Amino acid sequence: MPEIGFVTLNPGHFHAALVQKEMYPEVSPRAHVYAPLGPDLVAHLQRVAGFNTRSVRPTHWELEVHAGPDPLGRLLQERPGNVVILAGRNAHKIDAIHAALGAGLHVLADKPWVITPDGLSRLQGALETARQRGLVAYDIMTERHEITSVLLRELVADEAVFGTVLSGSPEEPGVRLESTHYLKKLVAGVPLRRPAWFFDVHQQGEGLSDVGTHLVDLVMWVLFPGRAVAAGDVSLLAGRHWPTVLTRAEFQQVTGEVDFPRELHELLEQDGLPYYCNNQVDYTVRGVHVTLTSRWDFEAPAGAGDTLLAVVRGSQARIEVRQGRAENYQLELYLHPNRALDLPRLRRAVEHRLGSLQPRYPGVGLTDLGTHFRVAIPAALRVGHEAHFAMVTHQFLRYVRGEEAVPAWEAPNMLAKYTVTTRGVELSRRELRPGSATRG
Repeated sequence: MPEIGFVTLNPGHFHAALVQKEMYPEVSPRAHVYAPLGPDLVAHLQRVAGFNTRSVRPTHWELEVHAGPDPLGRLLQERPGNVVILAGRNAHKIDAIHAALGAGLHVLADKPWVITPDGLSRLQGALETARQRGLVAYDIMTERHEITSVLLRELVADEAVFGTVLSGSPEEPGVRLESTHYLKKLVAGVPLRRPAWFFDVHQQGEGLSDVGTHLVDLVMWVLFPGRAVAAGDVSLLAGRHWPTVLTRAEFQQVTGEVDFPRELHELLEQDGLPYYCNNQVDYTVRGVHVTLTSRWDFEAPAGAGDTLLAVVRGSQARIEVRQGRAENYQLELYLHPNRALDLPRLRRAVEHRLGSLQPRYPGVGLTDLGTHFRVAIPAALRVGHEAHFAMVTHQFLRYVRGEEAVPAWEAPNMLAKYTVTTRGVELSRRELRPGSATRG
């Protein structure tokens, strides 16, 4: 019998189910779910059932459901497994993480772990409990497994290709990241129903403190591989936020609810809900200026999808990840020499680096676009966002089994990451520069 057992607590976000989109040899197929009886639980069970009944590589999870009040207290009393999976309401997620670790259970938790600065001390305490008790507390950072992120990190680390990162300025930062996501989307081929509480920023968090967590994580992961970044290495400079306004009809489409929940009625403006899910924050990390922008719109235009722009400026070259109309909304990686005369030198350096990566990433190559280059990435390496959850889980399980040690930099970087996201949102709310509303 496998020694690892999954216990999912309060699965309010579809990411909880994506952890179980495939089986793991070392994990028991019998998994437990603790949650109040309600739509969040039903949606989770339907997603896992969909994985079990799909025609291609079906899973065979056997879910034992414990529905009722006080799911955390009951889980801690019964302890039917040793790994707690958390993906749902964010306001008190850190309390559940802290309690699970205190009970001797490993934790695999979706972002964000905290959404306000007052949660940082609880986060630090949870990480210290994990260290003292030899437990694994792991943040589900899926973007580290996206092939363009991986190759970006490899190329930035190569001085012959990239040089050294430019410190930049607030007007021209050394790193700039912009992402746009959509509230109405498909997950595992099925229209996503978001819970009504998702639109309460005091429960879900604003955009920076939610999906922006990935962007902040990538900055440190790319620029300082294998090195710890302390919260004191971060300095917040400016921030702003602005709403995407949802009509009642749009809210109904994405939640299935007939009306806005009562707790959000006081926020309504002209029968629309201003959802403060968009943020921009400017900060420095170890002296490098960074500008991050995280946006949510209601629905992508026909034929479009999520977009991303990541620009990292080096003394030799500028490296970009783009996902827009020109890329057919597929992530692509570009390299621009700082001077036109450096094009042949850059080509030699990049080809040498990509050649050394062939054993790990077979088939990557280089496409000459005249003034710059695009990294050619074979389809086999483009596994898709939903597959990244299994990749994160496999890494987590290696830590749990003791095959690898959790890197020493993970804990301080988590504290630095959530310092940026929580204090960035706090700064956004204080700024007197309101952004223009986005009509959903």
